[in-house]
Amino acid sequence: MVIILVVLAGVAFDPLAPLPGVPAIVMLILQIVHSLPRPRRLAGPWTLVAQALLFVWAGQGAPGLLTASVLLIARGPARWVLAAAVVAVTGLLNTADVYTCVNAMVNALTQGLVVFGVTRLNDLRAELHAARHELAEASVAEERERASREFESVLGSSLSAITALAAQGRTGEIVTLARRAAARARRAPPPPAQPPFDDLTPRLALPILVTVHLGFLIVSAVFLWRAAPPPPVLAPAFLILAGVTGLQLRHSWPRPPGVRPAHARWTLPLQLVLALAPLFFPERPYPQLIGYAAGSLLILWTRWAAIPVVGAVLAATSVVMALRGIAPVDNLYWTFNALAIAVMFHGLALHTHMVAQVRQARLALAGIALERERRRIARDVHDLLGYSLSAIVVKAELAVRTPERSTEQLADITRIAERALADVAAIPRDSGRPLSLATELASAREVLSAAGADVHADPVVELPADIDALLAMVLREAVTNVLRHSRARLCRIELTTQDATARLRITNDGVTGTGTDTDTDTGTGTDTHTDAGTENDTHAETGTDAAPPGQGLRNLTQRVSAHGGSLRTSRVPGGYELLVLQPTGFGRDADGVEPVAGP
Repeated sequence: MVIILVVLAGVAFDPLAPLPGVPAIVMLILQIVHSLPRPRRLAGPWTLVAQALLFVWAGQGAPGLLTASVLLIARGPARWVLAAAVVAVTGLLNTADVYTCVNAMVNALTQGLVVFGVTRLNDLRAELHAARHELAEASVAEERERASREFESVLGSSLSAITALAAQGRTGEIVTLARRAAARARRAPPPPAQPPFDDLTPRLALPILVTVHLGFLIVSAVFLWRAAPPPPVLAPAFLILAGVTGLQLRHSWPRPPGVRPAHARWTLPLQLVLALAPLFFPERPYPQLIGYAAGSLLILWTRWAAIPVVGAVLAATSVVMALRGIAPVDNLYWTFNALAIAVMFHGLALHTHMVAQVRQARLALAGIALERERRRIARDVHDLLGYSLSAIVVKAELAVRTPERSTEQLADITRIAERALADVAAIPRDSGRPLSLATELASAREVLSAAGADVHADPVVELPADIDALLAMVLREAVTNVLRHSRARLCRIELTTQDATARLRITNDGVTGTGTDTDTDTGTGTDTHTDAGTENDTHAETGTDAAPPGQGLRNLTQRVSAHGGSLRTSRVPGGYELLVLQPTGFGRDADGVEPVAGP
C-alpha cells in the first residue's frame, strides 16, 4: 500500500505547481479510492465519471490517473478502448508541437499502466497469497485420481483375477500372480509430476512492464530528436538511451526470490555511468536517464543502502545541472522527474516480483503436497497390501502342499483378496477403515500358523485408538517380513504397557545363513543388519520391480516417529527382534518433558 501511495504521489505531484488546486486534490483522492483495497468499495461508475470531468483542470498527472482508473473500473475489452480514448484526448489537448503531443500521450499511457500495474499486482498478490493452498489441494486431488485409476487397473485387476482363480482352484497361478502384485505394491513412489497449471498466473505483469519501458523510451527519444543536438551527439545519445532502457528492463524482470540478475555487479554500474554521461554532453545536459539508474538502485539494493545512494545521485545531478547553467525551475523539474521515474519503476518491479514470488510459493507448496501424497499412497500400498498379498501367497502354497485343505485355504484367499480390493479403493482417498491390533493379532496367528510357525502372543491391552492402529500396522508389517524373509518356526509377540509407554516386541527364530536380505539402519548410519528377518523388498522373482531395500522398515519408522515413539531392529541370540517403544500419555511423551528419541 505504501508503494501505491508513493507512486500516486510521483504521478500527481507537479514540482512547478507545488500547491495543487482543488481539481488536482479531488482527482488524487478519487484515485486513492480506486487503488487502495479498503476504500475501493466506494468506487464505481460515478467516481470514474467525476475523474473524467476533472482531468482537464487537474494538472499534468491527471491523464495518467484517469487512464489507470478506466483500466481498474471498466470491464472487458471496453476498458482498453476507453483507455485509448483517454490517451487520444490527452494528445488533442496538447497540440503545441509534436513533442508536447507525443509526450502527453505517452505519459498518460505509461503512467496509467504503472498505476494500474502496481494496483492490480498488489491485488493479485493478495489473491495468490489467500489462495496459496488451493493449488496444493488441487494437486493432491488429481494425484489421488491418478493413483486410483492406476491401482484399479493394476492391483485391482490382479486381486480380482486372484479371486476368480481361487474359485477355480488354480493355486499355482495364484502364487505367481500374487507375487507379481506384491512386487508392484513394494515399488518406490515415482517422482512427483509438475503441479497443475496455475490459473492465477499474472498474465498482464510482463506486458505492462515491457510497455512502460517502451513508453519511456519513446518519450525520451522524441525529446532528444526535438532538442536537435549535433549529429556526433545525437547518435551516441540514442545508443545510450537504448542501453539504459534495456538494462532497466533487465533489472526489473521478475526472478526467483534472492536471485539477482546475472552479472548485476557489472550491469548496474554500467547503467549508472551511461545515465550520467548525458549530463556532460556539450551545449546542454540531458538528465532524463538518471531516474532509470536510480530505479535500478532501488530494485537491486536493500532499501537502507539504496535510498542514501539515490539521494546522493539526485543531489549530484542537480548540482551538475546548476553548474551547467540550467534554470532553477527546470533543475527542480528534472530532479523531481528523475525521482518520480525511479519510484514508478521501483514500484512496478517490486509488485511484479512479489506476485512472481507468491506464485512460486504456491507452486512449491503444491509440489511438496504432491510429493507427500505420493509417498503416503505408496507407503499405505506397501504396508497394507503387502501383508494381504504375502498372506495370499502363503495360503496358496499351503493349498498346493496340502490338497486336502485346499478348499479352506482357497476360501481364505478369496476373503483376503476381497479385503485387499477394498483397501485398493480406499488408499488413494485416505478413507480406509482403521486397523485394529486385536484383529491383526488374530490374523497374524492364522497366517503364521499356516506358514508353519508357532505363535506365542500376549493378550491385547487397551490402548488409545491411534496408538492401537499404529501398533497394528507395525504388527502387520513385521508379520509380512517374517513371511517373506525368514523360515521362522517360532514367533513371539509381546505387548506390555508401563509408565505411559507401550512396548511391542516381535521376535522370530528364522535367521539362516542363506537367502538373507540386507538392511542398512538409516537411523544410525552405521549399523548394517544381514539376516533373514530384516526388511528388504528385493525379491528374486520381482526383477526390476523391486523397491529400494528397507522400504517397509523406513515406512514404519516414519509412522512411529510421527507419534513420538521409536522403532529398533536388531539380531538377538537365536533370532531377530523388532522393538517399538510408543508413548501413550502426556501428549505422547513418556516422561512429559521431551519427545522419545528415534532409534
